Order: sequence, then C-alpha cells, then structure tokens
Amino acid sequence: MRILIVITSHDTLGASGEKTGFWIEEFTAPYYVFADAGAAITIASPKGGQPPVDPKSEATEAQTPDTERFYKDDIAIDLVAHTFKLSEINQQDYDAVFYPGGHGPLWDLANDKASIDLIAGFYNHQKPIALVCHAPAALVNVKAKNGEPLVKGKHLTGFSNTEEQAVKLDKIVPFLLEDELTKQGAHYSKGEDWESYVKQDGLLITGQNPASSAAVAKLLLETLKGEKQD
Repeated sequence: MRILIVITSHDTLGASGEKTGFWIEEFTAPYYVFADAGAAITIASPKGGQPPVDPKSEATEAQTPDTERFYKDDIAIDLVAHTFKLSEINQQDYDAVFYPGGHGPLWDLANDKASIDLIAGFYNHQKPIALVCHAPAALVNVKAKNGEPLVKGKHLTGFSNTEEQAVKLDKIVPFLLEDELTKQGAHYSKGEDWESYVKQDGLLITGQNPASSAAVAKLLLETLKGEKQD
C-alpha cells in the first residue's frame, strides 16, 4: 500500500499574531496506523520541506503514546522535515491520501491548486481520501466531474462550530468549516465535542477532531483492503 500524507505549510493564525500549523497527534496516530500495517508512506506539503507545527499541539496535555513514539523516531522525524512539494506529486503513484488537520489547512490547503487537483485526481481514479479535523477544508473548492462541489450531497464531518468556539478561534479563522461544508451542499453531521466521530461516504472518509484521527486512518486502511465502503 502506498499512502500519501499531505500536511499544511501555513503557520500564522490570521491576524492574531499567534502561530499555527499541523496538529502533531493528527499526523502521528495515522502515521503509525499506516506504518505498522506495512504501508509505504510519502509526505508532501504545499511548500515542501519542514511544515510548521501548531505550538499548542506540543503542549504536555496534548501528548499521546503516538506523539511520544514520534519524538524518538528519527526516520519519521526526517520524513516530516523533508516533505515533497505538493506540485511535484502525482496521484498515479499512490493508492490513497490522508490529510491531517491543525488550523493551517483553512488558509492554504483550502485554496491550493495542487491540492485541489490532487484530490480530484484521487477521487476520479476511485482512490480513497481521508481527512481529519480541519483538514476537510481541503475539500471545499474541489469540483466533481459535473462541475458541482465534490462535497455536495456527501455525508461528511469535520471540526465543529462548537469546538471552534470552545478554542476561541471562531472569529479568527477565515471560515467555519461546519458552515462552509454545509454551504457547499454537504450533509454535515457531528458527534459530541472532542469525542471520536467518523463518517464515510464512498471514497471520502472524514473525522471530526483530534480524537478521531486513528479511527479515520483505520477506516482508510479497511477501505484500501476492500473490507468496508459504505
């Protein structure tokens, strides 16, 4: 199995003066689900090189066994430090793609042409696409073959309005993900705040928040193996 992981390159939280980036746990939990299953993993980002880490995801209370494993894993650290440029990636080389979250994707991956084209390519070639937390923002400008939004009519989830309000960033983000997915015609649903909640609609697999990241990765693997596809 050849799995591509796409990480944000965006590091500023609007005009707040604070830093953002990718959420470490949302990368590490899926990374080890894939690696432990024997998958070949490639990591890419819009700018290539070392993607920015959301400082809040490095806080003591945000750590998990997967993040602790990552900090001791020189191979994984090196892979993240030398991501490929997204514009150089071809979907033909991979079986599936996974997008971890963090707030960064709301600014860059939502509008990145290479990412938009890549997701359309995976979808049109019947390859599964998984995104967690804020990463479903990467779907909002992707079009289906008929020109309609790809998410129109699809059952999806992602970071909820109530969770955004809880972290006091609902006035800082460029858009609220729940609202934007709904505006594009998606059937958005959510579970309890901060609890694992995952939706699959054919090739699209989405998770609501950091607690959902491992479950999304496992569902992606099951889908790749042909065990499950709703």
